[in-house]
Amino acid sequence: MRVGAGRRCAVLGSPIAHSLSPRLHRAAYAHLELDWTYDAVDVDEQQLPGFVERLDSSWRGLSLTMPLKAAGAALATRRSELVDRLGVANTLVIDGDERVAANTDVPGMRATLAEAGAPAVPHATVLGAGSTAVAAVAALSTMADAVTVVARAPSRARHVLAVADAVGVPASVVAWDDAGLALTAPVVLSTVPSGAADPLAAALPAAPGLLLDVVYDPWPTPLAAAWSLQGGQVCSGLDLLVWQAVEQVRLMTERSVPVQVLRAAVARR
Repeated sequence: MRVGAGRRCAVLGSPIAHSLSPRLHRAAYAHLELDWTYDAVDVDEQQLPGFVERLDSSWRGLSLTMPLKAAGAALATRRSELVDRLGVANTLVIDGDERVAANTDVPGMRATLAEAGAPAVPHATVLGAGSTAVAAVAALSTMADAVTVVARAPSRARHVLAVADAVGVPASVVAWDDAGLALTAPVVLSTVPSGAADPLAAALPAAPGLLLDVVYDPWPTPLAAAWSLQGGQVCSGLDLLVWQAVEQVRLMTERSVPVQVLRAAVARR
């Protein structure tokens, strides 16, 4: 059964003006010949419940970015098994009276790492302890034997550790001051906002492995630039954005779009 024409979708967050999601989803709709709309709407955590309650039958889906991923999961009437484990969602699919929460960050990260040829590794590092770090730990659970979480506030990393336990990967937390040692892992995922990891550019190992930095604007980040200059392999947040959008489009439209279509849309910036 195909979802009908004329549906509405949007990406919500605060701030949101920088988001490339409208470009990605509109390109997908054009490719699929769907008469749908997709907008960016500035919504914070306090505004989210009221916004969702006001949605009418024309709405089909919401993409959720910071700081709404935990709040969005809490507003769902039904959650995917993955969201149940993580407690965070970046997608709400509107299905009649139901709001179905999903997380496409996890498959997006896995697809990005797979495309880069990332192997199974004995250990990996996640920089940050927020909602995106939760997804990163889940993504790494299928390829790393253990994960080190580097947190600016280690006391706030309890949820990440609980998720690691839920997905079956041993995890430990180290303080931000010790991040340099954790960067020696063969795979590193930086999930912190733009600027937060900049000082780590001066603390790289002699032979860095693979870095996935979720930031995509500005790009390259100082960390990504230094990593590449040191001979390491780098994946950008744009790679992740495209791959997670492929799955998001499939969930919302019930149709698949080639990843190349979305890549082309953001290559024309």
